[in-house]
Amino acid sequence: MSYESIAIIILAVSFLGMMVIIFRKIPALVELPVLPQKKACPLFSKLKEKIRVIHPFKSLSSEIFLQKILTKIRIISLKTDNKTFNWLQKLRERTRKKKIGENDNYWEEIKKTTKK
Repeated sequence: MSYESIAIIILAVSFLGMMVIIFRKIPALVELPVLPQKKACPLFSKLKEKIRVIHPFKSLSSEIFLQKILTKIRIISLKTDNKTFNWLQKLRERTRKKKIGENDNYWEEIKKTTKK
């Protein structure tokens, strides 16, 4: 048997198991009472209307508000990206300077060992 046939057998058995569970639960699901759907939170709707009545918020559109928030989030993400880029650049500078310093010592050590 290959891995492919084993995988197909497992898939078929799993599918049959799901079908058995579904067919056993259908009668129980049919017997459940239908609940009336409730509207969205009326408190939230009332609060939203009261906020709209307040003078500074009369002309405020939710889309413009969302645009402003997304713009601020974008600016913050760009600032953090710039800051991390600067950190990365400084880190690369330091490692480059360390490598240059190590190479100078390396040749001096070789000169000392050959002079002896």
